[in-house]
Amino acid sequence: MLGKGANAPVWDTDRLRSATDAAGVALWSWNIDTDEIALDERAHGLWGVPESDPVTFQDLSARIHPADLDRVRLAFKATQGLTGPYEIDFRIEFASGYRWISARGQGGDAGVVNRILFAIFLDVTERKQADEIRDMLATEMSHRVKNLFAIASVLTTIAARSTTTKAEMAYDLTQRLTALGRAHDLVRPLPGVHKPQTAFLGDLIAVLLAPYAATETSLKRVNVSVPEIVVGEAALTTLALVIHELATNAIKYGALSNEVGQVDITCSSNGADVVIVWTERGGPPVTGPGPTGFGSKLITQGMSCQLGGDITIDWPIEGVVITMTMAKARLAP
Repeated sequence: MLGKGANAPVWDTDRLRSATDAAGVALWSWNIDTDEIALDERAHGLWGVPESDPVTFQDLSARIHPADLDRVRLAFKATQGLTGPYEIDFRIEFASGYRWISARGQGGDAGVVNRILFAIFLDVTERKQADEIRDMLATEMSHRVKNLFAIASVLTTIAARSTTTKAEMAYDLTQRLTALGRAHDLVRPLPGVHKPQTAFLGDLIAVLLAPYAATETSLKRVNVSVPEIVVGEAALTTLALVIHELATNAIKYGALSNEVGQVDITCSSNGADVVIVWTERGGPPVTGPGPTGFGSKLITQGMSCQLGGDITIDWPIEGVVITMTMAKARLAP
């Protein structure tokens, strides 16, 4: 019985059990000499050990995740020389996965009575999973920030080489970054979802070209006809840059540079490849290939290195036709 005074609560076995159940505490003891483990009902359930079976320290050790086993053995051995509380977190394996257990007790002689060590187990799986998600998000954030700096550097170089004034450069760079932002909104992770998100290729193209499709007339400037092909995050940035570069060229020199030109984007899936055809019509007459700029080189390199394909350009007088072939496997998440 604990406490003082006439009104102090009586901490008998039932009340202590009620308190430990409410806290999710599992009780256990270990006979140091015989290696026998005694578990309460909650501890048996935690480890998945039948209550009818005798249990030894070695039996429980066999259930510990191999990657944690040596660390746990050393940690338990070290508790014999510790003064004060200890806490050892480790995983135990099940057919459906694993569970995180925290073993807690008092080190040295404080935790041992008549050669029997008394301690508790706690199921800390949810906390550990939350920690893993937090670490994963931190790592992903670091990776994305590095990628953003790299992309911003490349886009700044493109804008500097393809414009002649500060105002033009600022506008060009802003447009490219905005295009990437619109594309990444399509695959932004949903709250509570911790797996790569995807988007349909047609949706990606439509979102990127939406600012150029609107006109003051009823004429539809951009027509997109693409089957349901899934695009993952890895391919999204390259595709967004490629589509934006084509749209920029169409606005400067091609079908979108006047009031009546149009762009048709079609797509087909042929075995292991995906083929996108960008066709311009109604713009200024095409007189031949234009100068190969840094943006054009970026498209070619992106198609080859990131998307495992290539790009060909034809120059009929009625409008440029660009055919982009890419590996379907490179588009997948």
